[in-house]
Amino acid sequence: MNRRAILLIEDEDSIADPLASALRKEGFDVQTAASAVGGLEAFRARPPDLVLLDVMLPDGDGKDVLRAIRSSSRVPVVMLTARGEEMDRVLGLELGADDYVTKPFSAAELVARMRAVLRRSEPAPSAAAVPVLEVGDVSMNLETHRVTRRGEEVDLTVKEFELLRVLLEHAGKVVRRQALVGEVWDTSWFGSTKTVDVHVSALRRKLGDDPTDPRYLHTVRGVGFRFSSAAELAE
Repeated sequence: MNRRAILLIEDEDSIADPLASALRKEGFDVQTAASAVGGLEAFRARPPDLVLLDVMLPDGDGKDVLRAIRSSSRVPVVMLTARGEEMDRVLGLELGADDYVTKPFSAAELVARMRAVLRRSEPAPSAAAVPVLEVGDVSMNLETHRVTRRGEEVDLTVKEFELLRVLLEHAGKVVRRQALVGEVWDTSWFGSTKTVDVHVSALRRKLGDDPTDPRYLHTVRGVGFRFSSAAELAE
């Protein structure tokens, strides 16, 4: 892997300093910031390949920083927090975080999760063979990571893009929640499958889908989700 630029936004020196050192030893180019304001300034001045973002910062909430990043960028963001509540994780993921690591964590675990996120954010080498997935009025370009609905661009996070990709590849068929976790979050993911539901809800909103009478994304209770087939969307 090429040397990737990482922005670490963490106010605790006892965590930030050894973590930055460990990441540099792993071949990453690390820039650090100790506040929400400083983190956003660093992000805008030198956009990184991935952001490690602490939830609790001295001058604000890390989720507000995430909102600001997502307003202009799809760069992968991994949230760091000492809190383990389910709702906190779900909110961070709903706002567009790509992964969520609870303190304390090992550097090896974090690096593995970072590499997985970075890997999933890159276009697949084989994308040139089948560059576009198209089901009805939804089109996905696998090379440019551009998604359109009825010709209008749909802005998706990396995870939302990957989730939609899997569902489009299996259009008309039910994909189980655990299969989606394995495809999108990889087999090392140990979080709740509720994460899938959160991302499906976000996809529905962005596709203009009505959850009570969906055109695109159908929930199969107790099993998983199904994207409408081309024939269904043509009706």
